Amino acid sequence: MSNRTNISSGSEWEPKIGYSRAVRIGNSVAVSGTTAPGETVADQTRAALATIEAALVDAGASLQDVIRTRIYLRDVSQWQDVAAVHGEIFGEIRPATTLLGVNALIDDALLVEIEADAIIS
Repeated sequence: MSNRTNISSGSEWEPKIGYSRAVRIGNSVAVSGTTAPGETVADQTRAALATIEAALVDAGASLQDVIRTRIYLRDVSQWQDVAAVHGEIFGEIRPATTLLGVNALIDDALLVEIEADAIIS
């Protein structure tokens, strides 16, 4: 079995809930659902993707290695704002992506949550 590396962001919630920001096993990295504060859904998307990128770097990966993202959006009518930021950040990487409308996230101030999976080539 490949070695497992748990990556922490230092969040107080990681030990309380029992999760890691990201987990690397072999050349695969899974990044947990990531939220971030911000005034708009676009601001929150940009900040969440920056946190995801930092977790990937800590795991020895990069945005170039991302093969899938999953986006959970509280107000699905704002999908174009989220998609524009996602497209700007990922550009030609173009991971497989799912965008879902959800009724709620863990905090009412949060508008978007993003997960990512990467395979280090």
